Amino acid sequence: MVHSSPEWLVSDAPVAYPEAQTSMESRVGRILEGTEQEQLWLLQHPPLYTAGTSADPADLKDAARFPVYETGRGGAYTYHGPGQRVIYALLDLRRRDKDIRAHVGRLEEWIIRALNDFGIHGERRAGRIGIWVTRHGHEEKIAAIGVRVRQWVTFHGLALNVDPDLTHFSGIVPCGLTGYGVTSLRALGCPASMTEVDAAFRRHAALMDPPC
Repeated sequence: MVHSSPEWLVSDAPVAYPEAQTSMESRVGRILEGTEQEQLWLLQHPPLYTAGTSADPADLKDAARFPVYETGRGGAYTYHGPGQRVIYALLDLRRRDKDIRAHVGRLEEWIIRALNDFGIHGERRAGRIGIWVTRHGHEEKIAAIGVRVRQWVTFHGLALNVDPDLTHFSGIVPCGLTGYGVTSLRALGCPASMTEVDAAFRRHAALMDPPC
């Protein structure tokens, strides 16, 4: 049985969504078997939309704009693309608390701590999974979270908007929520590089480790 800390994997080139799905499925199987360690996979995708298990077809406003992929994660429609740091967290909750809400809470806290390193105050909102900021009196989402669990092993994870083309979100109702904006580090006046963002997540990665 493998019980080391999660492996960090960074993919420099954009990863096709079907390739990522296949890779996660395979890795989760091996984690369940005890033949591979947990993994935190940092990547970007080409422009695309994904539909979670609660996605409403009416929320897909421009189906022809980008490829649309069905996925087993929770949540509604979301966008992935260049300039967005996606982190897939393949973690074994049998080594933690067997609590999916607690896992989502750890992902949220991880994002909040990373944003704080850049002077950005990220916040939770009751009933709205993800991380939000308030700008000019309006609430805007800066990070999304979508999780799938198989026999207490998690996959999928989080997506933080570093410097994506925010107009690409207009083809969907992001996460099924109307009346809210979408923002990024760049839009908030923070020109952080992806390398700097990754370093911030690494500084706070102990939050995702299993208990000793």
